[in-house]
Amino acid sequence: MTLLERERELAELGDAVHAAIEGSGCVLLVHGEAGIGKSSLVGALRDRPPSGSRVLIGACDALSTPRTLGPLRDLTPYVGARLGDALRAGDREEVLTALHEELTSTPGTVLVVEDVHWSDEATLDVLRFLGRRIDELRTVLVLTYRDDELDRDHPLARLLGDLRVNVRHLPLRRLSAAAVSELVSDSSVDAERVYALTDGNPYFVSEIIASADAAQVPRTVVDAVTARLRRLDHTTQAHVEQLAVVPSVVGVSELAHLVPGGSGALAAAEEAGLITVRPEGVQFRHELTRRAIVDALPASRRIELNAQVLTMLLEVGGDPGRIVSHAVEAGDVDAIVHWAPRAARDATVSGARRQAVEHYRAALAHPERFGAAERTELLEDFAIELHMLGRGFDAVDAQMEVIRMRREQGEPAALGASLRWLSRFHWLAGDRSAAEAAAGEASTVAAGADDRGLLAIALSNEAQLAMLAHDIPRTIDLATRAISLAQDADEPGALSHALNNLGTAHMLQNNDDGIDELLEAADIAIASNHMYDAARAHVNLVWSLLEQYRLDLAERYLQPALELSERTEVVALWAYQRVEQARLHLARAQWDEAVAAAGHTGESLPQPHCVALMVIGLARIRRGDPAGEATLEEASRLAERLGELQRTGPAAAARAEAALLRGDLRAARSIARPAYDEVVRLQNGNLQAELASLLRRAGEVVEVPEGDFPFAVQARGDWKRAAELWRANGCPYHEASALAESPHESDLLAALAILDRIEALPLARRVRAILRERGARSIPRGPSSLTRGNPAGLTARQVEVLRLVAEGRTNAEIADRLVLSVRTVDTHVAAVLAKLGVATRAEATRLAPDVLEPAG
Repeated sequence: MTLLERERELAELGDAVHAAIEGSGCVLLVHGEAGIGKSSLVGALRDRPPSGSRVLIGACDALSTPRTLGPLRDLTPYVGARLGDALRAGDREEVLTALHEELTSTPGTVLVVEDVHWSDEATLDVLRFLGRRIDELRTVLVLTYRDDELDRDHPLARLLGDLRVNVRHLPLRRLSAAAVSELVSDSSVDAERVYALTDGNPYFVSEIIASADAAQVPRTVVDAVTARLRRLDHTTQAHVEQLAVVPSVVGVSELAHLVPGGSGALAAAEEAGLITVRPEGVQFRHELTRRAIVDALPASRRIELNAQVLTMLLEVGGDPGRIVSHAVEAGDVDAIVHWAPRAARDATVSGARRQAVEHYRAALAHPERFGAAERTELLEDFAIELHMLGRGFDAVDAQMEVIRMRREQGEPAALGASLRWLSRFHWLAGDRSAAEAAAGEASTVAAGADDRGLLAIALSNEAQLAMLAHDIPRTIDLATRAISLAQDADEPGALSHALNNLGTAHMLQNNDDGIDELLEAADIAIASNHMYDAARAHVNLVWSLLEQYRLDLAERYLQPALELSERTEVVALWAYQRVEQARLHLARAQWDEAVAAAGHTGESLPQPHCVALMVIGLARIRRGDPAGEATLEEASRLAERLGELQRTGPAAAARAEAALLRGDLRAARSIARPAYDEVVRLQNGNLQAELASLLRRAGEVVEVPEGDFPFAVQARGDWKRAAELWRANGCPYHEASALAESPHESDLLAALAILDRIEALPLARRVRAILRERGARSIPRGPSSLTRGNPAGLTARQVEVLRLVAEGRTNAEIADRLVLSVRTVDTHVAAVLAKLGVATRAEATRLAPDVLEPAG
């Protein structure tokens, strides 16, 4: 079919390729609804590649459990030996290194990955790796996806949020009535009726035209596809149905097993426009066509056809993930129990944790087919993968069953190791008492097993729990013992783990020896491929620096820490790092950015979710949003359930601040004082200083720690020095808060200027009231509310950004238009999406007419 009304998109593809050849790579996001013509656009690029370029195309398949690195493995015949070998082996780090080398050595490469909404986690990880480096590669990375497949929690939505450099959007629109008329001009169907039925969706238009005759236009696309299939002879129909249960390209060798006569037997189906035959294999012209055929098949026929595909894959040596997928569809238990564990472990090696979970689940659906020891190992591997994905409650349930089986099997070392994992799972799920019980038993069992390495990790786990409870002496004692044992046993994993806890304990004492210890812990973990522990060391380092309000240093370590967690797909720690980003924005009074970053955590991870709620609540109360206090109350309830000072103390500080902002000094004191007493007992100097500062503002003077920590200085009444320290640390809200304690009108006016600039309305109102009480003249009125009348609460700048997004402009184009940096525009776009409650620009564009006021 003729490619109509795509001239602009084809031109932009061509421009991007020429720019890449000249040294400026980019990411092109081609998106729209199903059937909108994404594959047709890619086909035009493949058939007519721009001069000087090569085009590599891989596709994601609509498998229930996606192939690990599937679209990249499609490229194996067309790339160099090193990348081909890496893709076949599936080792994540080698794939990343080899792919970077391949693209660097071949400028002008166009790498297309179709239907990324069906991608596996390992592929998304590779795409994230390339996207972050696209400015240094002379490559165009083209990703196609369906807008309607995405929501906020979709893994692709997270990837799209992380692609920030040289990114262009190519949203595809439906055809106009004129284009539909041109397409039907050679047929006997009525153009207006076709347009009314299809609303200009190119695929729907093509199916209706191809299936209709002069007498009747099919009412649905399924009717149209079915009608075309039934016009074929019975043998060809059977071949097409066989191919339809394979949601990927059917290669030449596979085709020979599935269709007697190979591609030659499919001429009629090709002429009917159902399939496309190429030298590399056969596939359906559109996924919707394949899906319509499969959905029309009786269940018994689908099972029979999947069984034949399974037989073929076993004969040709197919990918384990594909084998499992078809074995599940065929109900072949023997194949499932044989291949699912292997597919799960392959997925784990490649970093495709979601796929690993699904393969383990498929295997464990048949527990009677495994011996006790193998079943226990499979279930524990399953629990660990759930934990890595941040599904803490599910991990606990699975690991409790592991512990039951370990006790029956009577192997102390294995039981001790499993108890250590259970302790970690319990803590992340928010059950500290259960975590401590499992940790204590793990150490007891490990000591009895006479395994120094196991005892080292068990003691380090207890040290970690002590550190999280701010029991610093116990942490240092246990961690030091664990380090000695780990060194004696030559156990780098345990050594890294223990150094991590020791370094964090030192940071909690404001001892910078902890920085070197945490970096050493990360280096040891990386060298021994304990990537979770490496990521945790970076989390603890950044978190500690944020506690000290050393924002620039925290930001320096945060970005590489995020990249490490993303590459290792440790979702639980990635969630912590998103919260760290949110805390960084909050400290800098970047309210929208803080809320947007905090919005990425969910209730399945109660620890980071608690902090995220505090960030969102504080950002709201400081701007005068009445919803802020309810959010802080929710955070406080969750903190009490988690039962650790690191959560209860900050929650109390946040609620006391809210009481101060509404002028309720008594409430502020009643909230802050019990938390202050607990902080003094546990000797958390920084949190003691913050609570002391709040209590001073509420009219109660308490003991303040020594030192130059800004809260401590402010709590001692030295507002001027505190303001200087806050300014040096880049914390404008806190600077203004300190200046607001000054007796001098000039300082109050300086505080007011800051508060107006950052839109901190409640504190600005209180400063204005103080100035009026003191008889000040010429008090600035302050800015009018930028969000008044806007149903989504967008600021004026965000309204401008949304209007340009709705016009289809890229972030770079918006930056040029508004004279901003691309990074600033990235942040504004993220904040707009968060306020609108959507995951994609396309969804924001659809909501824009209801949000935007008419342009003046």
